Amino acid sequence: MKAAVLNQASYQLEVAEMETPAPAKGEVLVKLKTASINHHELWSMREQSIVSQSPVIMGSDGAGEITEVGPGVASTWIGKAVMINPSLNWGSNPRVQGPDYQILGFPRNGTFAEYISIPVEYVYEKPSHLDFDEASAIPLAGLTAYRALFIRGELETGSNVLVTGVGGGAALFALQFAIAAGANAYVTSGSEEKIQMAVSLGAKAGVNYKEPGWDKKLLALVGGFDIIIDSAAGTGFAALTEIANPGARIVLFGRTAGKITQLNPSTIFWKQLSIHGSSMGNDEEFRAMIDFFGVYKLHPVVDSLFGLEDINKAFERMELGQQLGKMIITL
Repeated sequence: MKAAVLNQASYQLEVAEMETPAPAKGEVLVKLKTASINHHELWSMREQSIVSQSPVIMGSDGAGEITEVGPGVASTWIGKAVMINPSLNWGSNPRVQGPDYQILGFPRNGTFAEYISIPVEYVYEKPSHLDFDEASAIPLAGLTAYRALFIRGELETGSNVLVTGVGGGAALFALQFAIAAGANAYVTSGSEEKIQMAVSLGAKAGVNYKEPGWDKKLLALVGGFDIIIDSAAGTGFAALTEIANPGARIVLFGRTAGKITQLNPSTIFWKQLSIHGSSMGNDEEFRAMIDFFGVYKLHPVVDSLFGLEDINKAFERMELGQQLGKMIITL
């Protein structure tokens, strides 16, 4: 099979011929139709954090058809169109992942390949209203957004919600989920085009965080936020505490802007704010997220499609922040 294998000298992906895996006990073999890329893989390559004596096939998101089952798996799975949950071995505590937790793509080989063998408990039937491109766009970013918004953010109908840095996958999913659940959703972005796209999806309004006084502009629009979903951190995070309503929840799942600085402790304790870290999610949350897509017939925003041989170009586009939605790899 063809796969995009990580070159651990250059930390670029190179297409190579690899042996097609055979499903072990309790596993299924999925012929992948599409995969999608995430900042998770981009950060791993940028920081050169993957070291292995064996070839590494990265990739967390994928969708395809089951072609073979291992011992102990019902043959009725063969031929089913499925998507893959990349959140592996969460553990027994629903609040936090356990010591054996891993994200698909390392150390277990991932989805940047024509085939993947995966335990059957991590495959879910594809909602019928989604095509394979859309299905592969969802897993990692969709799960991250679902947990951040509903579990950590405790979303309620009518809440004022701010999603920062809209344009990336998880932020767009958080926006779509909030709108579907009846919240009043607002966004920030460094791109007017991305703000207008968010408004077309149902956001009430947005502001450009590159403009001076962006936080005051938001306050003038809304008056304050009950839930803030942030994936950037950095120097702008302190302003989020200032525009949060008393008792608000601020949920952080990324660090694209670097370390948080200049927080005012009195703002946090006097407003009784809750600042929650969040990352991925457990099996029950993945199932709930897929069901949410089915109930509301949501469709992911797809930015562009790349062939496997052009996967590095897709990551270059992501690193420049040019994408409007998820980038799909066709296999």
